[in-house]
Amino acid sequence: MDSAVRLVLVLVAMVAPVFSDQHSLYYIYSALNKDVSLPGIYEFTALGLLDDREIDYYNSKEQKKIPKQSWMMEKMQEDYWDKGTLSRKSKEQWFKVNVDILMKRMNHNNTDLHVLQWRHGCEIEESNGQVTFLRGIDEYSYDGSEFLSFDDENMSWVAPVQAAEITKRKWDGVAILNQYTKGYLEKECVDWLTKFMEYGKESLRKHSAPEVYAFEKKSVTDPRKLTLTCLATGFYPKDVKLCLRKFGTSIPEHLLTSSGIRPNDDGTYQLRKSVEIHEDDKAKYDCYVSHSSLPEPVIKPWVPRKSVSAEMGIYIGGGIGALVLLGLIAGVVVFVVKKKDDKPPQGSDSTPSSVSTESGNVSA
Repeated sequence: MDSAVRLVLVLVAMVAPVFSDQHSLYYIYSALNKDVSLPGIYEFTALGLLDDREIDYYNSKEQKKIPKQSWMMEKMQEDYWDKGTLSRKSKEQWFKVNVDILMKRMNHNNTDLHVLQWRHGCEIEESNGQVTFLRGIDEYSYDGSEFLSFDDENMSWVAPVQAAEITKRKWDGVAILNQYTKGYLEKECVDWLTKFMEYGKESLRKHSAPEVYAFEKKSVTDPRKLTLTCLATGFYPKDVKLCLRKFGTSIPEHLLTSSGIRPNDDGTYQLRKSVEIHEDDKAKYDCYVSHSSLPEPVIKPWVPRKSVSAEMGIYIGGGIGALVLLGLIAGVVVFVVKKKDDKPPQGSDSTPSSVSTESGNVSA
């Protein structure tokens, strides 16, 4: 299971940041080859993300597509969720078959854990009431590595690894599938994105300011050193600038240890960065955080080591975000494994009998 957790942490970082004037809608699907019997992790999960916020969710245990935002529950009629549930159940079976196909192609057995993921969706820019399509993404990964992706401009599939060549040839041979994929990314996805933005505009445009903490502790690797840590948590949207500074100058990123931006369980985010210094270092260090919700950057200086225990509570609390990640794994192994969405995994030999979208099923 360690490998699965690593996949989650690595791939969460692969989700592109969304800026204030840009918006995104993605669906991410993840399928494991077997049940790992761990809380919050299922053989199949499907997660809808609007501007990085969970809007709907499905897993192989409950087998029901459910809203994750109150406005989704209020605005979308019951048949939307009924159709969505049928679509997710169909994809669950499709993924099950295709995980097996890929394992055989890769000469993998069922002893180890393997995962097939798919992310698809679109990004737009909104300016003065005008919506501009920026890009569409339709990608598949196997065991955390890129497997197949759709070239929207040339309307064909790209196989970065030899094992995907079979699938590329098969899928490129289905012209209607490629036409549908392009149409979905550039039109249907954008339509749903703008509709969802309108439905959830109050919630989605609400910015949350980060709480910023600066603290230190003894290095676990060298007793002569201290680990200085800066934690920013509770912010939304996820774009944030966090710097550890020495005498007002940012310490280069390659000298820092970063958690990467991680989700909290309330829809906000957190980021933690650390650096090790010698215990007798007398330089002035501070934590600099800039975010769209702040009128001006927050600067927190480090103070002499005293009540570390209290702030460590915050530090550990921040660590919960990593666990929330695993909680999201039910929808986050989805988030994790790569970026996929509402489309049939192309990592397989078989051509999908249908391509399911948020509005129904489209024959392919």
